[in-house]
Amino acid sequence: MSTERFAILVDSCSDIPEEFIDKYKIYVVPMRLLYKGREYLDKVDISPQEVYDNMHIEVPTTSQPTVGDVASVLNRIAEDGYTTVIAIAISSGLSGSYNSMRLAAEQEKRLKVYVVDTLSIGIGAGASAIYAGSMIEQKLAASEIIEKLNKSINNARIYYSLATLEYLAKGGRIGKVAAALGFLLRIKPIITCDEEGKYTIASKVRGRAHALKELVNLTVNQAKKHVRYYILIAHGSAKEEAQKLLAELKLLLPDSLDFIFSELSPVLGVHTGPGMVGVGIYPID
Repeated sequence: MSTERFAILVDSCSDIPEEFIDKYKIYVVPMRLLYKGREYLDKVDISPQEVYDNMHIEVPTTSQPTVGDVASVLNRIAEDGYTTVIAIAISSGLSGSYNSMRLAAEQEKRLKVYVVDTLSIGIGAGASAIYAGSMIEQKLAASEIIEKLNKSINNARIYYSLATLEYLAKGGRIGKVAAALGFLLRIKPIITCDEEGKYTIASKVRGRAHALKELVNLTVNQAKKHVRYYILIAHGSAKEEAQKLLAELKLLLPDSLDFIFSELSPVLGVHTGPGMVGVGIYPID
């Protein structure tokens, strides 16, 4: 049984619902959105809808937290009396957030900091923080928590469908030719993260309805491989569609330990545009 006092640290693109932020007292270091002449902190002073509403005027750039940003939150954690930090970062293959956390952890002298690369993004990463919170409640030691997190990360899968590939192409996440062909042929690639935590295509279908159906099929097939798991549902300005998938998954997978419903952060919304729906599974076998 552990006598350490644990805190959990995440970046804002982990998209953890507020109920879990409050339940596990999770500390969040925000990413940034950079518009001409103004900078915003992700989820602090700008909302996802504000980003979508202004995309026809300007698409901002984004940046990960600096080492100083992370160090500032670690300082607050130390002052709050914690001894150990589980720092959960979105994929190092997609963001520099993990590296900022790692460098800040190396400089921190008062706390023992474990930095975890989730190799995922959005709630696919945030699920690791939720699982960590549940294990901290069970008084598990840090070594066991990290071991179990790494096992779950290796088995987790989350799948995304976007209304358009335009914004991924603008951000350099996919080629512009692929985006143009996708638009012309109505091809809707289902995007996931590979073993290096980089975007890859899990499946291709035509049309939005088929894409949403494929999200469910892929997740249900993954669920057959596991006994204990969370089901993850995420959206970016597509709440109604996501809620329908949630209802369907509750019928198909009634044994899930939890159904975690999440909204995409403003920073991630810059790269997906409105109309993103994601579904996935986070095993905790």
